[in-house]
Amino acid sequence: MSGHEPVLDEAVLDAAFPAWQYSASSCCQVDVVSQPITYQEFFLTYLQQNRPCLFGSHVTSHWRSRREWVALDGTPDWETLKQLFGHLTVPVADCKKVEYQAQPKQDMLMAQFLTYWQDLCTRGHPADKPSLYLKDWHFCRSCPDYGAYETPVYFQSDWLNEFWDQQYQGEDDYRFVYMGPKGSWTPFHADVFRSYSWSANVCGCKKWLLFPPGQEEQLRDTTGSLVYDVTSEELLDPVRYPHYSRDTRPLEVVQRAGEVMFVPCGWHHQVYNMEDTISINHNWVNSCNVHMMWRFLQTELGRVQQAISDCTDMEDWHGHCQVILKASSGMNYPEFLDFLTCIADRRLHDMQRWDREGEEHPRRHHHRLDLQRLHSVLCTVMEDQDFQHVSLEVQSKADSLKNNLEKVHL
Repeated sequence: MSGHEPVLDEAVLDAAFPAWQYSASSCCQVDVVSQPITYQEFFLTYLQQNRPCLFGSHVTSHWRSRREWVALDGTPDWETLKQLFGHLTVPVADCKKVEYQAQPKQDMLMAQFLTYWQDLCTRGHPADKPSLYLKDWHFCRSCPDYGAYETPVYFQSDWLNEFWDQQYQGEDDYRFVYMGPKGSWTPFHADVFRSYSWSANVCGCKKWLLFPPGQEEQLRDTTGSLVYDVTSEELLDPVRYPHYSRDTRPLEVVQRAGEVMFVPCGWHHQVYNMEDTISINHNWVNSCNVHMMWRFLQTELGRVQQAISDCTDMEDWHGHCQVILKASSGMNYPEFLDFLTCIADRRLHDMQRWDREGEEHPRRHHHRLDLQRLHSVLCTVMEDQDFQHVSLEVQSKADSLKNNLEKVHL
């Protein structure tokens, strides 16, 4: 299935744009997709509806990583991993420490981390030892020719990595490998830019605590900060967490070896490794959640503006806000326009080529849908009051993109 292209029927073009006022009670379970489904079924049932699901191990059964990184007993193959990657430097978090509401990280040689992990397993994971978690390793950057996995077809419409690959020529991306011992974990959060994520277990087992969009508001303290650990008893303090209720309960999912978790945008989550676990994770954005990415940037800019509201008389205050937005959130308004332009240009080029050659390419309908939604979000961007304060050059680029999109019969 993973070798196929993401193809949609023309009927999808007539579907109403998804309503993103997603109520916390509208999803009460996580579907298990135990048999192959079509890309269009996934698109309509899960992407459009912003619903999580868990794919069975059939999606990853052919991956090289599942053959080579895993011992016969289902645990990590320490020696193979050391031989393949022991010389590489990897980022490692300490799950038992907290700094600035995050787990502090350090760089380690992979061989050093694997030796620690193997020793921890041999000793039975003693509680008095550090819980180190290899996180956010840009594996494809480090090992571009290894071919550890193939992105499943369901997740191939990936604008975020498409843009990053072109913008940074392989120097940055949102494709990661995670490796952690039993008991390591990731604190409560939502994914970057309110992107989707998919996470595949090469080996091991994870427990996911998932909260539908909006429910996280009940997990904020009086300063507006999210709780670090949703299982912490500090939530029971009504003075600090006045909106919390014991009825604020997550959807729990246990993900086993080979299975793939799809996490929709805006779903906050906390994740535990119940066994020694290796996983592959991507963050991604496409036509179904690009509006939420834009809304996220608007919200983050509002926070920046509020933080420096006492400096509004400084020269180019709006420009400084955009600089801070880029530093704090990873993208600002001009780069978001570059993102939209990159995605649109590649699809416009394909459509023009197919028209010249008279080709009914299977991805034509998907491209048309992408272009429709690019036009929709671009119009929203151009109407934003803060966008009016970006440079005239950026505004001119937006006008040009809008004109190019409107020349195409969408």
